[in-house]
Amino acid sequence: MKVNIYYGGRGLMDDPTLFVINKMQSVLEELNVKVERYMLYELKNTITTLPQTLKDADGIILATTVEWYGIGGYMQQFLDACWLYADKEKLSKIYMSPIVMSTTYGEREGKLNLSTAWEILGGRPCSGICGYIADAAALEMNDEYATLIEKKAENIYRTINQKLTSFPASNQAVKQMVSVSQNTNLTPQESEQLSQYASDDTYVQQQKEDILELANMFRGMMGQTQSDIDAYVDKLNEHFNPLPGFKAVYKMNIGKNVLAVKVNVTELTVTKENLSKADVEVTMSEDTMNEIVAGRMTFQRAFMGGSMNIKGEFGSVRKLDELFRFM
Repeated sequence: MKVNIYYGGRGLMDDPTLFVINKMQSVLEELNVKVERYMLYELKNTITTLPQTLKDADGIILATTVEWYGIGGYMQQFLDACWLYADKEKLSKIYMSPIVMSTTYGEREGKLNLSTAWEILGGRPCSGICGYIADAAALEMNDEYATLIEKKAENIYRTINQKLTSFPASNQAVKQMVSVSQNTNLTPQESEQLSQYASDDTYVQQQKEDILELANMFRGMMGQTQSDIDAYVDKLNEHFNPLPGFKAVYKMNIGKNVLAVKVNVTELTVTKENLSKADVEVTMSEDTMNEIVAGRMTFQRAFMGGSMNIKGEFGSVRKLDELFRFM
Protein backbone atom coordinates (compact mmCIF):
# COMPACT_ATOMS: atom_id res chain seq x y z
CA MET A 1 0.00 0.00 0.00
CA LYS A 2 1.21 3.51 -0.79
CA VAL A 3 -0.05 6.81 0.62
CA ASN A 4 1.06 10.22 -0.64
CA ILE A 5 0.94 13.29 1.60
CA TYR A 6 0.54 16.68 -0.08
CA TYR A 7 1.26 19.55 2.31
CA GLY A 8 -0.04 22.95 1.26
CA GLY A 9 1.19 25.13 4.15
CA ARG A 10 4.22 27.40 4.27
CA GLY A 11 6.48 25.05 6.24
CA LEU A 12 6.71 27.22 9.36
CA MET A 13 8.25 25.56 12.40
CA ASP A 14 5.18 26.23 14.55
CA ASP A 15 2.70 24.99 11.95
CA PRO A 16 0.41 22.50 13.79
CA THR A 17 -0.35 20.69 10.52
CA LEU A 18 3.27 19.55 10.28
CA PHE A 19 3.03 17.89 13.69
CA VAL A 20 -0.16 16.08 12.64
CA ILE A 21 1.22 14.71 9.38
CA ASN A 22 4.51 13.71 11.04
CA LYS A 23 2.56 11.67 13.59
CA MET A 24 0.31 10.15 10.92
CA GLN A 25 3.26 9.24 8.71
CA SER A 26 4.93 7.52 11.66
CA VAL A 27 1.83 5.42 12.36
CA LEU A 28 1.33 4.48 8.71
CA GLU A 29 4.95 3.44 8.30
CA GLU A 30 4.60 1.21 11.38
CA LEU A 31 1.74 -0.46 9.49
CA ASN A 32 4.12 -1.15 6.57
CA VAL A 33 2.62 1.57 4.40
CA LYS A 34 4.95 3.29 1.97
CA VAL A 35 4.54 7.03 2.56
CA GLU A 36 5.81 9.73 0.23
CA ARG A 37 5.51 13.39 1.14
CA TYR A 38 5.26 16.35 -1.23
CA MET A 39 5.85 19.84 0.22
CA LEU A 40 4.01 22.07 -2.23
CA TYR A 41 5.77 25.27 -1.15
CA GLU A 42 9.08 23.67 -2.16
CA LEU A 43 7.60 22.40 -5.44
CA LYS A 44 5.63 25.53 -6.35
CA ASN A 45 7.27 25.72 -9.79
CA THR A 46 6.31 22.12 -10.65
CA ILE A 47 2.83 21.85 -9.10
CA THR A 48 1.32 21.36 -12.56
CA THR A 49 3.21 18.06 -12.91
CA LEU A 50 2.30 16.63 -9.49
CA PRO A 51 -0.96 14.92 -10.62
CA GLN A 52 1.32 12.41 -12.33
CA THR A 53 2.43 11.25 -8.84
CA LEU A 54 -1.11 10.04 -8.09
CA LYS A 55 -0.86 7.12 -10.48
CA ASP A 56 0.83 4.72 -8.04
CA ALA A 57 -1.00 5.87 -4.88
CA ASP A 58 -3.73 3.91 -3.11
CA GLY A 59 -4.62 6.84 -0.91
CA ILE A 60 -3.54 10.40 -0.27
CA ILE A 61 -3.63 12.94 2.53
CA LEU A 62 -4.28 16.58 1.62
CA ALA A 63 -2.92 18.63 4.51
CA THR A 64 -3.01 22.40 4.83
CA THR A 65 -3.20 25.20 7.37
CA VAL A 66 -5.76 27.99 7.53
CA GLU A 67 -3.72 31.06 8.48
CA TRP A 68 -6.15 33.78 7.49
CA TYR A 69 -8.71 32.56 4.94
CA GLY A 70 -9.21 29.36 3.01
CA ILE A 71 -7.02 26.38 2.19
CA GLY A 72 -4.19 28.45 0.71
CA GLY A 73 -2.90 29.05 -2.79
CA TYR A 74 -0.55 26.07 -3.09
CA MET A 75 -3.27 23.53 -2.30
CA GLN A 76 -5.70 25.29 -4.64
CA GLN A 77 -3.12 25.16 -7.44
CA PHE A 78 -2.62 21.45 -6.85
CA LEU A 79 -6.37 20.77 -7.01
CA ASP A 80 -6.62 22.88 -10.17
CA ALA A 81 -3.82 20.81 -11.71
CA CYS A 82 -5.66 17.60 -10.75
CA TRP A 83 -8.78 18.86 -12.51
CA LEU A 84 -6.83 19.70 -15.65
CA TYR A 85 -4.16 17.00 -15.90
CA ALA A 86 -4.89 14.04 -13.59
CA ASP A 87 -5.83 10.60 -14.87
CA LYS A 88 -9.51 10.66 -13.83
CA GLU A 89 -9.93 6.90 -14.09
CA LYS A 90 -7.03 6.30 -11.69
CA LEU A 91 -8.09 9.18 -9.47
CA SER A 92 -11.57 7.66 -9.04
CA LYS A 93 -10.01 4.77 -7.11
CA ILE A 94 -7.93 6.89 -4.72
CA TYR A 95 -9.05 7.57 -1.15
CA MET A 96 -8.36 11.03 0.25
CA SER A 97 -8.20 12.14 3.87
CA PRO A 98 -8.28 15.93 4.52
CA ILE A 99 -6.14 17.36 7.32
CA VAL A 100 -6.82 21.03 8.08
CA MET A 101 -5.46 22.76 11.17
CA SER A 102 -6.23 26.39 11.79
CA THR A 103 -4.51 29.19 13.66
CA THR A 104 -7.56 31.37 12.99
CA TYR A 105 -11.17 30.71 12.00
CA GLY A 106 -12.16 28.33 9.21
CA GLU A 107 -10.78 24.82 9.78
CA ARG A 108 -14.15 23.10 9.29
CA GLU A 109 -14.84 24.97 6.07
CA GLY A 110 -11.35 24.10 4.83
CA LYS A 111 -11.87 20.41 5.51
CA LEU A 112 -15.25 20.49 3.79
CA ASN A 113 -13.75 22.30 0.78
CA LEU A 114 -11.09 19.62 0.33
CA SER A 115 -13.63 16.79 0.61
CA THR A 116 -15.99 18.50 -1.84
CA ALA A 117 -13.21 19.18 -4.32
CA TRP A 118 -12.06 15.56 -4.22
CA GLU A 119 -15.61 14.30 -4.76
CA ILE A 120 -16.04 16.59 -7.77
CA LEU A 121 -12.76 15.28 -9.14
CA GLY A 122 -14.28 11.81 -8.86
CA GLY A 123 -12.14 10.51 -5.98
CA ARG A 124 -13.15 8.76 -2.77
CA PRO A 125 -13.02 10.95 0.35
CA CYS A 126 -12.61 9.38 3.78
CA SER A 127 -12.69 10.88 7.26
CA GLY A 128 -10.08 13.44 8.18
CA ILE A 129 -9.00 15.80 10.94
CA CYS A 130 -9.64 19.47 11.55
CA GLY A 131 -8.96 21.61 14.58
CA TYR A 132 -8.13 25.05 15.90
CA ILE A 133 -4.65 25.19 17.42
CA ALA A 134 -3.45 28.58 18.67
CA ASP A 135 -0.19 27.16 20.05
CA ALA A 136 1.54 24.26 18.32
CA ALA A 137 3.49 23.48 21.50
CA ALA A 138 0.24 22.73 23.33
CA LEU A 139 -0.65 20.24 20.59
CA GLU A 140 2.68 18.45 20.81
CA MET A 141 2.51 18.10 24.59
CA ASN A 142 -1.05 16.79 24.72
CA ASP A 143 -1.09 12.97 24.82
CA GLU A 144 -4.84 12.85 24.17
CA TYR A 145 -4.43 14.76 20.91
CA ALA A 146 -1.62 12.41 19.89
CA THR A 147 -3.89 9.43 20.53
CA LEU A 148 -6.63 10.95 18.39
CA ILE A 149 -4.20 11.43 15.52
CA GLU A 150 -2.93 7.87 15.81
CA LYS A 151 -6.47 6.47 15.79
CA LYS A 152 -7.33 8.54 12.75
CA ALA A 153 -4.26 7.24 10.91
CA GLU A 154 -5.30 3.68 11.74
CA ASN A 155 -8.82 4.36 10.42
CA ILE A 156 -7.38 5.73 7.19
CA TYR A 157 -5.30 2.57 6.83
CA ARG A 158 -8.38 0.36 7.36
CA THR A 159 -10.47 2.34 4.89
CA ILE A 160 -7.86 2.05 2.15
CA ASN A 161 -6.89 -1.54 2.92
CA GLN A 162 -10.49 -2.81 3.03
CA LYS A 163 -11.57 -0.56 0.13
CA LEU A 164 -14.65 0.52 2.04
CA THR A 165 -17.53 1.87 0.01
CA SER A 166 -19.67 4.90 0.74
CA PHE A 167 -22.91 6.34 -0.54
CA PRO A 168 -22.58 8.44 -3.70
CA ALA A 169 -22.56 12.20 -3.21
CA SER A 170 -24.42 14.79 -5.26
CA ASN A 171 -21.06 16.41 -6.00
CA GLN A 172 -20.35 13.53 -8.35
CA ALA A 173 -23.16 14.78 -10.57
CA VAL A 174 -21.12 17.89 -11.30
CA LYS A 175 -18.91 15.82 -13.58
CA GLN A 176 -21.94 15.07 -15.75
CA MET A 177 -23.43 18.58 -15.74
CA VAL A 178 -20.39 20.70 -16.54
CA SER A 179 -17.77 20.53 -19.22
CA VAL A 180 -15.14 18.24 -17.76
CA SER A 181 -11.60 18.57 -18.97
CA GLN A 182 -10.29 15.61 -20.95
CA ASN A 183 -7.66 13.39 -19.41
CA THR A 184 -4.18 14.44 -20.39
CA ASN A 185 -1.64 11.66 -20.55
CA LEU A 186 1.74 13.35 -20.42
CA THR A 187 5.13 11.80 -20.88
CA PRO A 188 7.82 12.77 -18.33
CA GLN A 189 9.38 15.03 -20.98
CA GLU A 190 6.05 16.75 -21.68
CA SER A 191 5.40 17.13 -17.96
CA GLU A 192 8.78 18.78 -17.45
CA GLN A 193 8.18 21.11 -20.39
CA LEU A 194 4.72 22.03 -19.07
CA SER A 195 6.22 22.78 -15.68
CA GLN A 196 8.87 25.04 -17.20
CA TYR A 197 6.31 27.05 -19.14
CA ALA A 198 3.84 27.27 -16.24
CA SER A 199 6.55 28.44 -13.84
CA ASP A 200 8.13 30.96 -16.22
CA ASP A 201 6.46 34.23 -15.23
CA THR A 202 8.03 36.09 -18.15
CA TYR A 203 6.69 33.56 -20.64
CA VAL A 204 3.21 33.57 -19.09
CA GLN A 205 3.08 37.37 -18.99
CA GLN A 206 4.17 37.59 -22.63
CA GLN A 207 1.43 35.12 -23.58
CA LYS A 208 -1.17 37.21 -21.75
CA GLU A 209 0.01 40.37 -23.50
CA ASP A 210 -0.08 38.66 -26.90
CA ILE A 211 -3.60 37.37 -26.28
CA LEU A 212 -4.76 40.83 -25.14
CA GLU A 213 -3.23 42.44 -28.23
CA LEU A 214 -4.97 39.95 -30.51
CA ALA A 215 -8.27 40.44 -28.68
CA ASN A 216 -8.07 44.20 -29.07
CA MET A 217 -7.18 43.83 -32.74
CA PHE A 218 -10.20 41.61 -33.43
CA ARG A 219 -12.46 43.93 -31.44
CA GLY A 220 -11.36 46.77 -33.69
CA MET A 221 -11.88 44.69 -36.84
CA MET A 222 -15.40 43.78 -35.76
CA GLY A 223 -16.30 47.34 -34.81
CA GLN A 224 -16.50 46.55 -31.09
CA THR A 225 -15.43 48.89 -28.31
CA GLN A 226 -14.01 48.23 -24.89
CA SER A 227 -16.47 48.02 -22.01
CA ASP A 228 -17.54 51.38 -20.67
CA ILE A 229 -16.16 52.17 -17.23
CA ASP A 230 -19.51 53.82 -16.43
CA ALA A 231 -21.12 50.37 -16.51
CA TYR A 232 -18.91 49.29 -13.60
CA VAL A 233 -19.93 52.37 -11.64
CA ASP A 234 -23.60 51.52 -12.14
CA LYS A 235 -23.06 47.86 -11.21
CA LEU A 236 -21.20 48.70 -8.00
CA ASN A 237 -23.93 51.12 -6.92
CA GLU A 238 -26.69 48.66 -7.83
CA HIS A 239 -25.22 45.75 -5.85
CA PHE A 240 -23.92 47.68 -2.85
CA ASN A 241 -24.66 45.96 0.49
CA PRO A 242 -23.76 48.20 3.47
CA LEU A 243 -21.99 46.60 6.43
CA PRO A 244 -22.61 47.99 9.94
CA GLY A 245 -19.84 50.36 11.01
CA PHE A 246 -17.56 49.52 8.07
CA LYS A 247 -15.54 52.22 6.29
CA ALA A 248 -12.88 51.81 3.61
CA VAL A 249 -11.44 53.41 0.50
CA TYR A 250 -10.62 51.20 -2.49
CA LYS A 251 -8.65 52.05 -5.60
CA MET A 252 -9.58 49.74 -8.48
CA ASN A 253 -7.26 49.56 -11.49
CA ILE A 254 -9.37 47.90 -14.18
CA GLY A 255 -7.39 47.54 -17.38
CA LYS A 256 -6.38 51.10 -18.28
CA ASN A 257 -9.15 52.64 -16.19
CA VAL A 258 -9.23 53.61 -12.51
CA LEU A 259 -12.12 53.76 -10.07
CA ALA A 260 -12.22 55.24 -6.57
CA VAL A 261 -14.67 53.33 -4.36
CA LYS A 262 -15.36 55.02 -1.02
CA VAL A 263 -17.46 53.15 1.56
CA ASN A 264 -18.72 55.10 4.56
CA VAL A 265 -21.05 52.72 6.43
CA THR A 266 -24.32 53.10 4.44
CA GLU A 267 -22.94 55.55 1.88
CA LEU A 268 -21.13 54.57 -1.31
CA THR A 269 -19.28 56.91 -3.64
CA VAL A 270 -17.81 55.60 -6.91
CA THR A 271 -15.84 58.00 -9.10
CA LYS A 272 -13.17 57.89 -11.81
CA GLU A 273 -10.72 59.63 -9.50
CA ASN A 274 -7.12 58.37 -9.49
CA LEU A 275 -6.46 58.25 -5.76
CA SER A 276 -2.94 58.73 -4.45
CA LYS A 277 -3.80 56.93 -1.22
CA ALA A 278 -6.28 54.17 -0.42
CA ASP A 279 -6.81 51.45 2.17
CA VAL A 280 -6.74 48.82 -0.57
CA GLU A 281 -5.55 48.93 -4.18
CA VAL A 282 -6.68 46.16 -6.52
CA THR A 283 -5.49 45.56 -10.06
CA MET A 284 -7.28 43.37 -12.60
CA SER A 285 -8.18 43.15 -16.27
CA GLU A 286 -11.51 44.21 -17.75
CA ASP A 287 -12.28 40.55 -18.45
CA THR A 288 -11.85 39.68 -14.77
CA MET A 289 -14.08 42.57 -13.68
CA ASN A 290 -16.68 41.51 -16.25
CA GLU A 291 -16.70 38.01 -14.76
CA ILE A 292 -17.15 39.45 -11.25
CA VAL A 293 -20.02 41.83 -12.06
CA ALA A 294 -21.71 39.05 -14.06
CA GLY A 295 -21.71 36.85 -10.96
CA ARG A 296 -19.45 34.18 -12.45
CA MET A 297 -16.49 35.08 -10.26
CA THR A 298 -15.91 36.55 -6.79
CA PHE A 299 -13.21 38.98 -5.72
CA GLN A 300 -11.82 36.27 -3.43
CA ARG A 301 -11.62 33.66 -6.20
CA ALA A 302 -10.02 36.19 -8.54
CA PHE A 303 -7.34 36.92 -5.94
CA MET A 304 -6.74 33.25 -5.10
CA GLY A 305 -6.54 32.39 -8.79
CA GLY A 306 -3.98 35.12 -9.50
CA SER A 307 -6.16 37.19 -11.84
CA MET A 308 -6.40 40.03 -9.31
CA ASN A 309 -3.51 41.62 -7.42
CA ILE A 310 -3.94 43.53 -4.18
CA LYS A 311 -2.07 45.95 -1.96
CA GLY A 312 -3.17 47.11 1.46
CA GLU A 313 -5.29 45.79 4.31
CA PHE A 314 -6.28 42.14 3.83
CA GLY A 315 -9.20 42.58 6.20
CA SER A 316 -10.76 45.14 3.86
CA VAL A 317 -10.11 42.90 0.84
CA ARG A 318 -12.16 40.11 2.41
CA LYS A 319 -15.10 42.52 2.76
CA LEU A 320 -15.42 43.15 -1.00
CA ASP A 321 -17.62 40.11 -1.65
CA GLU A 322 -19.85 41.13 1.28
CA LEU A 323 -20.08 44.74 0.15
CA PHE A 324 -20.93 43.92 -3.46
CA ARG A 325 -23.13 40.87 -3.92
CA PHE A 326 -23.12 40.09 -7.61
CA MET A 327 -23.95 36.38 -7.24
